[in-house]
Amino acid sequence: MPNAADRPRRVTVDREGPLLVEGPVEVVGDDGTVSVSRRFQVAICTCRRSRTYPWCDTSHRRRVKQTDTEEPEASS
Repeated sequence: MPNAADRPRRVTVDREGPLLVEGPVEVVGDDGTVSVSRRFQVAICTCRRSRTYPWCDTSHRRRVKQTDTEEPEASS
């Protein structure tokens, strides 16, 4: 899938998230596997936690920790 000659691809870097790339794109993995997306924008995983790697599934998001002042929910 060749790049369009009229303008460069835009890649948006988020320090705490994936790379956002204007599509369509081909991603070549380190093992030579080619993944293709024809979407207008794709999120490429940079943390390698995604179950759909190389595509981001938001696994990078941190879970909120319970603070000492919060009471745990009572179980029935």
